[in-house]
Amino acid sequence: MQVKKGFASDNNSGVHPNILKAIESVNHGHVVGYGNDIYTQKAIEIFKEKFGEKTEVFFVFNGTGANVLGLSTVTHSFNSIICAETAHIQEDECGAPEKFTGCKLLPVEPVNGKLTPEAVQHHLKGFDFEHHSQPRVMSISQVTEMGTVYQPLEIIALADLAHKNGMLLHMDGARIANAAVALNLGFKAFTKDCGVDILSFGGTKTG
Repeated sequence: MQVKKGFASDNNSGVHPNILKAIESVNHGHVVGYGNDIYTQKAIEIFKEKFGEKTEVFFVFNGTGANVLGLSTVTHSFNSIICAETAHIQEDECGAPEKFTGCKLLPVEPVNGKLTPEAVQHHLKGFDFEHHSQPRVMSISQVTEMGTVYQPLEIIALADLAHKNGMLLHMDGARIANAAVALNLGFKAFTKDCGVDILSFGGTKTG
């Protein structure tokens, strides 16, 4: 009987054998827990090599946790977060970003799954007006939920617009490895070098 494969989620596939081998190779002896072990420290060193020495790294269980932690760290309850209507934080995270940040999500109609400066422009208002939520973050997904990929210049345009208005740019990088392959670029070239301030770096969907 032929077994059908489901492609509804990257998580439907198994763990890559090399990852299992790596886990097995370090699964012996004793190390200090809660992030103070040599393996966690080595992972942090690699992130700093890839993104710069000032990079701060916080490990969480999944993508929703990464998005919530990153967004809640830089917002207050009177802020708002601009995202695409199709964004994971809007469609697929069960209200967690709004619950834990206290912020309004301001969804806009995307162009091929992407935010554009023109699309977000009408939400860039109410700054310093006490009766209006204060736009604080633009959030983009790379790769987008539609399977499209932001080019570096598109990210720079959004980052410049955000920074011009005293805002930050967040990237939901659940599938960031796919973007790196599609763009044929290192991670830093289309994140930090393009003005991304907060990155949810996905590992779960990479194998």
